[in-house]
Amino acid sequence: MILFAGKTYESSEQNRLLEELKEKIPSILQREPLQPGLIIDAVDSLRTDLLAGKFDHLLEDLPEDIVATYKKQAVTLLSREHLWMKVRTELGDTGEYVTDKIEGFSRIRVKKVPLGVIFHIAAGNMDFLPAYSLAEGLLTGNINILKLPSADNGLSLQLIMKFIEYSPELKDYIYVFDTSSTDIQGMRKMADLANAVSVWGSDMAIEAVRGLAPTGVKLIEWGQKLGFCYVSDPEKTEDLDKKLEGLAEHIATTKQLLCSSCQVIYLDTDDKAALRSFAECFMPYLQKAVDANATQEIGIRARDTLTAYTGRLKGYLGKEERNEDVLRGKGMSLLIREDSKLELSPMMCNVLIKPLPRGDITKVLYEGRCYLQTAGLICPSSEREKITELLIRAGLIRVTEVADMSAYFPGESHDGEYALDRYTRIVNIEQEG
Repeated sequence: MILFAGKTYESSEQNRLLEELKEKIPSILQREPLQPGLIIDAVDSLRTDLLAGKFDHLLEDLPEDIVATYKKQAVTLLSREHLWMKVRTELGDTGEYVTDKIEGFSRIRVKKVPLGVIFHIAAGNMDFLPAYSLAEGLLTGNINILKLPSADNGLSLQLIMKFIEYSPELKDYIYVFDTSSTDIQGMRKMADLANAVSVWGSDMAIEAVRGLAPTGVKLIEWGQKLGFCYVSDPEKTEDLDKKLEGLAEHIATTKQLLCSSCQVIYLDTDDKAALRSFAECFMPYLQKAVDANATQEIGIRARDTLTAYTGRLKGYLGKEERNEDVLRGKGMSLLIREDSKLELSPMMCNVLIKPLPRGDITKVLYEGRCYLQTAGLICPSSEREKITELLIRAGLIRVTEVADMSAYFPGESHDGEYALDRYTRIVNIEQEG
């Protein structure tokens, strides 16, 4: 299904509609840019209806606890007050200003304006990501072409159609296609229409987009990241039980599927016995959290079971089951490794535990510099600031409490940059006299 200027069409109409869009874009660019207030009003209306249960039929395929979490987050994150704060934080002073007079030079007027057309290629690992990415493009006044992920179940399209219902003025700025990722020709046509391509996804997805984006088109990458927990002096850490409970709950609820999820637990040690001791200490916390968060949804249970079973088959091939460095419970495992490489875990509550002495942090993390994002920290409060600064110098973007590794904080950047700022350009206009 395609959403084109407020109307839906069959996917077979894609080529014709893209040709029509090519002719349509210049006339839209002639108009005054969209103002943020129009989009914020639409999102706030969406929030009101979501909390009133008007979209419950669209969310019925999601687990109840996930729906409850989304609604709890929507109270604040989709509110008019929060969205205006986002605009002020990420765009700063959007008003025009004129530079000071310098002898021998003209003054210039400086203003931020939309890029023009943004082609969004969204990933499917978060339910509302496609609509969220498009909303950011609208907030900055851009025309938006959105390619839905293959995993999208129709939720994104329904929400975007609601945007247009709340604010019909948005219809000429929204074009949604359910194009397959294998349709390179179709995606190239979309990229040819854009000033920028905003892509979310894996290394493979981003590499593919680099190949189809025309020279001169801005590439805005939101790529794969790897989160980890860093543990130093646990025996001296205040409220250690609470922190271990928080880490276990984070792992069990995210299933390690998010960029911010904990893939590796690093210990500030080079002693393998210390790794084993920590694993034995942490195992009951993780088992309890996994048991408490076991889903009854048959589809999700099947997915998790197949993923875990595949991991175990690989383990048999590597004789992992007979390895004393594998602590396995029901639906979870802790895998002790002697190397310090930052890497993806088997996920689904199967966590790597590795040594990383403090003096080796920058050396080790430099190798994974393109994937650094979130570190959860367990350490004595007296050491927290020092270790945090070391992690930041190594390239980390977020340092949090372990329970909050995947939490959203109002005003935070995404992967170290503000999305709204990346979706605008600065223009300079010479002033007369």
